[in-house]
Amino acid sequence: MNIACIAWGSLIWKPGPLKLASDWMPDGPRLPLEFVRDSDDSDELALVLHDPAPPMPTYWARLDAAGLDDAREMLRQREKIRPAYPHWVGSIPNPHGPADARIAPWMRARGLDAVVWTAVPAKFAGVGERAPSAHEAVAFLAGLDGERRARAEDYVRRVPADIRTLYRALFEERLGWTPRQS
Repeated sequence: MNIACIAWGSLIWKPGPLKLASDWMPDGPRLPLEFVRDSDDSDELALVLHDPAPPMPTYWARLDAAGLDDAREMLRQREKIRPAYPHWVGSIPNPHGPADARIAPWMRARGLDAVVWTAVPAKFAGVGERAPSAHEAVAFLAGLDGERRARAEDYVRRVPADIRTLYRALFEERLGWTPRQS
């Protein structure tokens, strides 16, 4: 089965248990992305799908997976998604709802049988499905110090430079967190 994973954040530089069968390619589907999820286990403000945001470039890689269930489980484990939230691992085919119309045509054009991606929602200040405003996002990151701030800055700066979100522009302007040079 020809399966791929779509990524835009730390999966690209830290795939963990995700078994890649190719390098990351820069021509993934354009998806609405923004830095609107405070991470459960670190101080980063993660880049996630966020429908109000404009479409951004994404990356993709082929997976070494026995099938869709295997691919979904690898991604679930990598993202530390609890089994109670299977819909936070997006996929086509999707056993938990309709296929994402933004991704299906892209998948077909590349001759893929299946695709998986992280579908966690926005979360801020402990409130699920709540996105921080741009001001709140900058204030949150600016309020971090020491190692916490260094981890958050590293995450933002490692996101591929071609992912130019509104919040990222503000992080660059107000915090000086420009993309790392490759």
